[in-house]
Amino acid sequence: MPKQVIRTENAPKPGGPYSQGILAEKFVFVAGQVGTDPKSGKLPEGVAAQTKQVLENVKAIVEAAGTSLDNVLRVGVYLRDIQDFGAMNEVYKTYFTQNQPARTTIQAALVGQYLVEIDCIVLKA
Repeated sequence: MPKQVIRTENAPKPGGPYSQGILAEKFVFVAGQVGTDPKSGKLPEGVAAQTKQVLENVKAIVEAAGTSLDNVLRVGVYLRDIQDFGAMNEVYKTYFTQNQPARTTIQAALVGQYLVEIDCIVLKA
Protein backbone atom coordinates (compact mmCIF):
# COMPACT_ATOMS: atom_id res chain seq x y z
CA MET A 1 0.00 0.00 0.00
CA PRO A 2 1.57 3.33 -1.01
CA LYS A 3 1.56 6.19 1.40
CA GLN A 4 -1.55 8.37 1.48
CA VAL A 5 -1.44 12.09 2.24
CA ILE A 6 -3.93 13.21 4.90
CA ARG A 7 -5.45 16.68 4.46
CA THR A 8 -8.18 18.47 6.36
CA GLU A 9 -9.47 22.02 6.46
CA ASN A 10 -9.97 21.53 10.22
CA ALA A 11 -6.24 21.95 10.86
CA PRO A 12 -3.85 24.65 9.63
CA LYS A 13 -2.48 24.26 6.13
CA PRO A 14 1.19 23.30 6.11
CA GLY A 15 3.52 26.29 6.17
CA GLY A 16 6.12 24.53 4.05
CA PRO A 17 6.81 21.47 1.90
CA TYR A 18 5.24 18.86 4.17
CA SER A 19 1.88 17.15 4.72
CA GLN A 20 -0.40 17.44 7.74
CA GLY A 21 -0.24 13.68 8.01
CA ILE A 22 0.74 10.53 6.18
CA LEU A 23 -1.04 7.18 6.32
CA ALA A 24 1.31 4.27 5.65
CA GLU A 25 0.16 0.71 6.22
CA LYS A 26 -1.49 0.79 9.67
CA PHE A 27 0.20 3.94 10.92
CA VAL A 28 -0.61 7.64 10.71
CA PHE A 29 2.31 10.04 11.11
CA VAL A 30 1.07 13.50 12.11
CA ALA A 31 3.45 16.36 11.37
CA GLY A 32 4.30 18.82 14.11
CA GLN A 33 1.27 21.01 14.74
CA VAL A 34 1.20 24.47 16.28
CA GLY A 35 -1.60 26.42 17.92
CA THR A 36 -2.91 28.34 14.93
CA ASP A 37 -6.72 28.25 14.68
CA PRO A 38 -7.44 26.94 11.16
CA LYS A 39 -10.63 29.00 10.82
CA SER A 40 -9.42 32.40 12.04
CA GLY A 41 -5.70 32.00 11.35
CA LYS A 42 -5.01 33.44 14.81
CA LEU A 43 -2.67 32.15 17.47
CA PRO A 44 -4.07 32.16 21.03
CA GLU A 45 -2.02 33.66 23.85
CA GLY A 46 -0.40 31.48 26.48
CA VAL A 47 0.87 27.94 26.49
CA ALA A 48 -2.38 26.42 27.84
CA ALA A 49 -4.50 27.98 25.09
CA GLN A 50 -1.95 27.08 22.43
CA THR A 51 -1.72 23.49 23.70
CA LYS A 52 -5.51 23.15 23.48
CA GLN A 53 -5.53 24.40 19.88
CA VAL A 54 -2.54 22.24 18.95
CA LEU A 55 -4.33 19.15 20.24
CA GLU A 56 -7.54 20.12 18.44
CA ASN A 57 -5.47 20.39 15.25
CA VAL A 58 -3.85 17.00 15.89
CA LYS A 59 -7.27 15.49 16.62
CA ALA A 60 -8.67 16.84 13.33
CA ILE A 61 -5.84 15.26 11.33
CA VAL A 62 -6.10 11.95 13.18
CA GLU A 63 -9.85 11.84 12.57
CA ALA A 64 -9.38 12.78 8.89
CA ALA A 65 -7.17 9.68 8.67
CA GLY A 66 -10.03 7.56 10.01
CA THR A 67 -8.80 6.92 13.53
CA SER A 68 -8.90 8.65 16.93
CA LEU A 69 -6.75 10.01 19.74
CA ASP A 70 -7.42 6.72 21.58
CA ASN A 71 -5.07 5.06 19.09
CA VAL A 72 -2.13 7.46 19.52
CA LEU A 73 1.00 5.43 20.23
CA ARG A 74 3.66 8.12 20.63
CA VAL A 75 3.64 11.88 21.12
CA GLY A 76 6.47 14.38 20.78
CA VAL A 77 5.97 17.67 22.63
CA TYR A 78 8.26 20.60 21.91
CA LEU A 79 8.11 23.55 24.30
CA ARG A 80 9.74 26.94 23.77
CA ASP A 81 10.26 27.08 27.54
CA ILE A 82 10.41 23.88 29.59
CA GLN A 83 9.03 25.91 32.52
CA ASP A 84 5.68 25.70 30.67
CA PHE A 85 5.59 21.92 31.17
CA GLY A 86 2.99 22.04 33.97
CA ALA A 87 0.55 24.27 32.07
CA MET A 88 0.94 22.17 28.91
CA ASN A 89 0.51 18.94 30.84
CA GLU A 90 -2.73 20.11 32.49
CA VAL A 91 -4.32 20.53 29.04
CA TYR A 92 -2.61 17.47 27.54
CA LYS A 93 -4.01 15.09 30.15
CA THR A 94 -7.59 16.09 29.26
CA TYR A 95 -7.04 14.71 25.74
CA PHE A 96 -5.37 11.46 26.81
CA THR A 97 -7.35 10.30 29.84
CA GLN A 98 -6.56 6.57 29.80
CA ASN A 99 -4.04 4.25 28.19
CA GLN A 100 -1.83 7.26 27.57
CA PRO A 101 0.64 7.11 24.69
CA ALA A 102 4.40 7.13 25.12
CA ARG A 103 5.64 10.72 25.18
CA THR A 104 8.81 12.74 24.93
CA THR A 105 8.82 16.41 25.97
CA ILE A 106 11.75 18.68 25.20
CA GLN A 107 12.59 22.36 25.12
CA ALA A 108 13.08 23.53 21.53
CA ALA A 109 13.71 26.69 19.55
CA LEU A 110 10.31 27.24 17.95
CA VAL A 111 9.75 29.83 15.21
CA GLY A 112 7.55 32.89 15.55
CA GLN A 113 5.31 33.19 18.59
CA TYR A 114 4.68 29.47 18.94
CA LEU A 115 5.04 28.20 22.50
CA VAL A 116 4.32 24.52 21.83
CA GLU A 117 4.42 22.08 18.92
CA ILE A 118 3.19 18.49 18.99
CA ASP A 119 3.58 15.56 16.59
CA CYS A 120 2.45 11.96 16.95
CA ILE A 121 2.28 8.46 15.55
CA VAL A 122 -1.13 6.79 15.54
CA LEU A 123 -2.31 3.25 14.92
CA LYS A 124 -5.05 3.02 12.34
CA ALA A 125 -7.12 0.27 13.91
